[in-house]
Amino acid sequence: MDTSGRLVAGSRNRNEFVVINADEFGGPKPLLELSRQICQICGDDIQITDDGEPFVACHECGFPVCRPCYEYERREGNQSCPQCKTRYKRHKGSARVEGDEDEDDVDDLENEFDFSGDLHHYKDQEFHGRLNVGSQTDVGLMNLDCESYPNIALLTNGEEDQGISPDHCAIVVPTFFGGHGRQVIPYSSVSLQPRPMDPDKDLSVYGYGSVAWKDRMEEWKKRQMQMANFQGGNSDGDGLDDPDLSMMDEARQPLSRKLPIPSKKINPYRLIIILRLVILGFFFHYRLLHPVPDAYGLWITSVICELWFAISWILDQFPKWYPIERETYLDRLSLRYEKEGKPSELASIDIFVSTVDPLKEPPLITANTVLSILAVDYPVDKVACYVSDDGAAMLTFEAISETTEFAKKWVPFCKKFSIEPRAPEWYFAQKIDYLKNKVHPAFVRERRAIKRDYEEFKVHINGLVAKAQRTPEEGWTMQDGTPWPGNDIRDHPGMIQVLLGDNNVLDVEGNKLPRLVYISREKRPGFDHHKKAGAMNALIRVSAIMSNAPYILNVDCDHYINNSKALREAMCFMMDLTSGKKVCYVQFPQRFDGIDRHDRYSNRNVVFFDINMKGLDGIQGPIYVGTGCVFRRQALYGHDAPVKEKPPGKTCNCWPKWCCLCCSSRRNKKGNKRQKKKKMKSREASSQVHALEKINEGVEGLDGENCENPIVASQFTLEKKFGQSPVFIASTLEENGGIPHGAKSSSLLKEAIHVITCGYEDKTEWGKEVGWIYGSVTEDILTGFKMHCHGWRSVYCIPKRPAFKGSAPINLSDRLHQVLRWALGSVEIFMSKHCPIWYGYGGGLKWLERLSYINSVIYPWTSIPLIVYCTLPAICLLSGHFIVSEISNYAAIIFMSLFLSIAITAILEMRWGGVGIEDWWRNEQFWVIGGVSSHFFALLQGLLKVLAGVNTNFTVTSKGGDDGEFSELYLFKWTSLLIPPMTLMIINIIGVAAGMSNAINNGYDSWGPLYGKLLFAIWVIVHLYPFLKGLMGKQNRAPTIIVVWSFILASICSLLWVRVNPFVAKFKGPILEICGLDCD
Repeated sequence: MDTSGRLVAGSRNRNEFVVINADEFGGPKPLLELSRQICQICGDDIQITDDGEPFVACHECGFPVCRPCYEYERREGNQSCPQCKTRYKRHKGSARVEGDEDEDDVDDLENEFDFSGDLHHYKDQEFHGRLNVGSQTDVGLMNLDCESYPNIALLTNGEEDQGISPDHCAIVVPTFFGGHGRQVIPYSSVSLQPRPMDPDKDLSVYGYGSVAWKDRMEEWKKRQMQMANFQGGNSDGDGLDDPDLSMMDEARQPLSRKLPIPSKKINPYRLIIILRLVILGFFFHYRLLHPVPDAYGLWITSVICELWFAISWILDQFPKWYPIERETYLDRLSLRYEKEGKPSELASIDIFVSTVDPLKEPPLITANTVLSILAVDYPVDKVACYVSDDGAAMLTFEAISETTEFAKKWVPFCKKFSIEPRAPEWYFAQKIDYLKNKVHPAFVRERRAIKRDYEEFKVHINGLVAKAQRTPEEGWTMQDGTPWPGNDIRDHPGMIQVLLGDNNVLDVEGNKLPRLVYISREKRPGFDHHKKAGAMNALIRVSAIMSNAPYILNVDCDHYINNSKALREAMCFMMDLTSGKKVCYVQFPQRFDGIDRHDRYSNRNVVFFDINMKGLDGIQGPIYVGTGCVFRRQALYGHDAPVKEKPPGKTCNCWPKWCCLCCSSRRNKKGNKRQKKKKMKSREASSQVHALEKINEGVEGLDGENCENPIVASQFTLEKKFGQSPVFIASTLEENGGIPHGAKSSSLLKEAIHVITCGYEDKTEWGKEVGWIYGSVTEDILTGFKMHCHGWRSVYCIPKRPAFKGSAPINLSDRLHQVLRWALGSVEIFMSKHCPIWYGYGGGLKWLERLSYINSVIYPWTSIPLIVYCTLPAICLLSGHFIVSEISNYAAIIFMSLFLSIAITAILEMRWGGVGIEDWWRNEQFWVIGGVSSHFFALLQGLLKVLAGVNTNFTVTSKGGDDGEFSELYLFKWTSLLIPPMTLMIINIIGVAAGMSNAINNGYDSWGPLYGKLLFAIWVIVHLYPFLKGLMGKQNRAPTIIVVWSFILASICSLLWVRVNPFVAKFKGPILEICGLDCD
């Protein structure tokens, strides 16, 4: 079926497949077939050991070196790996050299110096693989006489080669064979079997057993000496004259490294944490042993709140025990994977952009995000952008179509002049000298031209938005008169449009553009579509069928790529040979534009992104925050992380072997269990591959689950996990990505429509173990948590130039509503089976990482003690009692020490985290504001939803605003979330006024006990000050509705206090007082 020039829409369940209008795209190019592993020194294949595994010379970096080169390097070279410079360890069967350590698993003292073997022994040992210098079996030739071997013919595969002179073949005898120095023995009359060689391969290229091999090894040895001189700083060496030497050495280095926090910063921080724990112990010891008799209820309430705050602090503090930073080397990535004159070997990346409502998420913002993706500094054939329109809005579709036309001009301009950022709205809004460092004479002319084009592009987009404000009664129709399939957003088929990616679609300079695909999944009444998590899972399946890149980047529609090299930053971790295979995702920090200078409501969230996330990176990695994250596709499929097996051995080398029998036996048992698990997994993978072959052939008669055929059973297992799509199941088995060879675009589109139907996920593992996890509105925390439970680790990458930037709600009501949604998701996770308190034990989750996840789901519960604690100052001032009994010198020392430790901890955190005092203080203020409002309402809403099944939404309604910069900051929107903090503010202000009036009336003696209560109340008021400032706005007055409701609640609380007075001890009977008269 030809789909050229058409938009494809359809539903598998309704047997619909409609071709509307879409551009034809060429079939995706399959990945190049991977070649066998070859030695990086001699260019020959790596041998297979007796265990069936390729020979690994260096266990530190895995640099591919064959066994003969390994032996030669140990005997004649510097005995270290050419890449990581780690000294080679002795393998079993290798000759001992100076510096080797005794190891039980490789030492063979009985046979190491056995020279009794004959030539047949040498033949079996050496010619089984290839002839080379330096093998331990060369000792069998030590008695050979050089003169007894006249001319011989060169043997290749058992036949003489007349094209090569016999004197070009020789056996090089090392110097320790008889002490006569290095000898070259002609190889003619020795009745030995020739080594297996490829007849089509020239022997001089093949290397071993020839003079060419000797010359190449001498050249390689010389280069190793030059490299050693170069690294050692020897200016007299010839290596400095070689321009490729430093480049070759640089390409072998790791792509990234950890940068631990300096000891002078982190050690005092850890010391203060321990000291603070000790002080907390003394504090609670004093508080529990010194109750307040005349206000027992007040005292016990405050102690319970303080205990909860201490537990919450511990959960937040200890995951920051090992903070680290990371550094990437983009030049090494290019040297390793982008060699001059060869196609780029960088991995492909699929980029997901999600949007729902174009009226709340402006299409111009989404268009800028897409433009920044298309212009990213990455090979165009390695990038595919998928835009998910979960609202099926024709406005979004038309805006993306307009974006493709402007991209043909914008992308070549960005790459030609290397501009940053590559989102035009923010590039042209920069208040900088754009002529700085731009010496290209055409830059000014082209910049003015592209700016005019962008202004026209904005006019078109804004015109579409204005037109979309009024929806026609008959619904939207496309240019050819076809009704828009998404007119009913709750009941429409799936839609896919390939906008870019065809070879015929080029930019204005004739270059290819990255692939761009528009997707809107099917929606039908009666199905749970799981909001954003369901849309992301649909993107996973469609991208796996159409491009199947091994890595996935997801961004929100308002988060554009601010650093064009962001994808390369992530690949420095993902494609690292040593540690990259265990990384499930690379998380970038969120940075924002358009925030007021003082960041009144802590929108930047700097404390979390620059302190907490660095601490988690030193444990098992940061949590997933929903955007700006590069995933490994295999990790999203629910697979376990690869397990790195440690070689068995004794606990130490200084004690006899029998001393370590207990420990070694335990380790052996654990190792045997791991080996069995690994074998089972390999068998399962093998069966999956066979099942894939049967799937592609089209197996019939697979009706029953009780089929005895293991291949059929494996097919059922895959279908139960991933769904009934043979093409998608085949893609999941491709660890390195890629799509089948010769796949037709029409068949791929049909299968892509099938996998986005609303019933595809029924009775599968999607949302449970595969893809984004369902069960919470904060699917990001849950998804990252499941990956860490599978043993994966994540990486936190902070480039010097922020990788992504987005928009944040700077308005008070919008900000509170955003925090409400986050807190509601945490409550849902807490009430589910995936709660980190009881889920995931026995997996790969580290205990400090678990503490962090526990803290991320219980923080909404802190709202209850926080509200109570913020109410206590007003109660103390109104009642005349306090939460603490008379303070002694001992108590004063404890309290002062506690306050001092809190202050020092914050200062040291700001020091190693690079956070300013203003950012830290705004974070503390909004922690109180959000805790007494959004977190409390989220807790109520979550409990109603989970326990009673009642969905309660706290909506935000706009009431008006002002024009100008940061006008949204002063915009007032009514919401119920504003009532609790305003009530606390009023009752504390009333309490301060009442307490001071009482002190004035009672004289000088009443001022002493009042100071502690006043400080307590002022602490609450100061934390709520940004909230009060947000209510006042530019008019410097609070909205009437907020004041009325808050005064009503404050009055009710005051009346209840006068009537009940619960926190003061009650006395029954007459009050006896000492008589003031002397009766005597």
